[in-house]
Amino acid sequence: MKRHVFVAVALLVLITALGIGSRLLERGSVVTAAGVQAPRFEVDPLWPKPLPNHWVMGWTVGVGVDAQDHVWVVHQANKLEPSELWGSTKPPMSACCLPAPPVLEFDQEGNLVGHWGGPGQGYDWLDSNHGVTVDYKGNVWVAGNGQTEHHVLKFTRTGKFLLQIGRPGQSKGSNDIENLNKATKVVVDQATNEAFISDGYGNKRMVVYDAETGKYKRHWGAYGNKPDDANPGPYNPDAPPAQQFRNPVHCVSIANDGLVYVCDRANDRIQVFRKDGTFVKEAFLARRTLGDGSVFDIAFSREPEQKYLYVADGSNDKIHVLQRDTLEVLTTFGDGGRQPGQFYAVHSIATDSKGNVFTAETRRGQRVQRFVYRGLAPVTKHDQGVVWPKSPRG
Repeated sequence: MKRHVFVAVALLVLITALGIGSRLLERGSVVTAAGVQAPRFEVDPLWPKPLPNHWVMGWTVGVGVDAQDHVWVVHQANKLEPSELWGSTKPPMSACCLPAPPVLEFDQEGNLVGHWGGPGQGYDWLDSNHGVTVDYKGNVWVAGNGQTEHHVLKFTRTGKFLLQIGRPGQSKGSNDIENLNKATKVVVDQATNEAFISDGYGNKRMVVYDAETGKYKRHWGAYGNKPDDANPGPYNPDAPPAQQFRNPVHCVSIANDGLVYVCDRANDRIQVFRKDGTFVKEAFLARRTLGDGSVFDIAFSREPEQKYLYVADGSNDKIHVLQRDTLEVLTTFGDGGRQPGQFYAVHSIATDSKGNVFTAETRRGQRVQRFVYRGLAPVTKHDQGVVWPKSPRG
């Protein structure tokens, strides 16, 4: 009898110990999760300030930040609805509205300090402009994805034309070295003065030109393969990874360490290369996203090592925050909608020297937003939703 009592007590002690141990393990995993940190943001609902002259933006497809932390925006005024153009009819049908110039420059306070763009002498304007970047020399590059827009343009910051790469309607496919086909974005590598172009809605490649002369250098497709324009069929998240990019090849960004990040939007993935086109790694993001895909644009955090990667997802209407070395998603913010901090087809993303994030929304989003960097914070949930301000605007 005593033996049975002893065994029962021993079993009770063991079960209790196992329960305590289990709780400790659970607590340990929580502590580990709580130890993960990520950048924290709050939307600034008062940025930018209203445009003058009854101007409105059309599909707002590109945002970039220059060395002075000025924010550059391109939009497609030809996508405005008829009622948004009543102020431009002759005679005017109403006091509002007028299309804003295609290229807009804002200062940090959200004031409009520059504007230009449109047809001019010596170049073919891009009516369906798509991306805007300002290179290390202060020059402004604009890409375009119109039906016959097989070129990109380079201007000074005041809008003086400098260079055109490619010619309208001349593309011969993804292995044409002279023309583009509905390119999406240009970034210039300061180390080599080379222009890296994601090309794009018509072609399926990355292509590199000399940023001064426009001379062709090299190009490549997914995994560093030679591009192939064959139709790969519908995207299937359960199929083996596609060996070619799908249209559109939607963005390119170059990190401080020289790695080249490419948005393979419809394949729901980021591919990373060396500057010579050597494939390094890839990561899938919201892999079951169909339709327009998940990877629209990429920006880096601004500390020297660029520890974090921000990905604009215009299908799921959020910003993914990734750890750059592992491409692991740490958290997301944003949600679908039209209020500050929400997104309607978020399309482009950029960061300034203070770590603030700027986003542009295409289609009927038609706006740019600023998200103020509030430092690192523990990750408490995967999806943060709308990051509404918890403190006064700063």
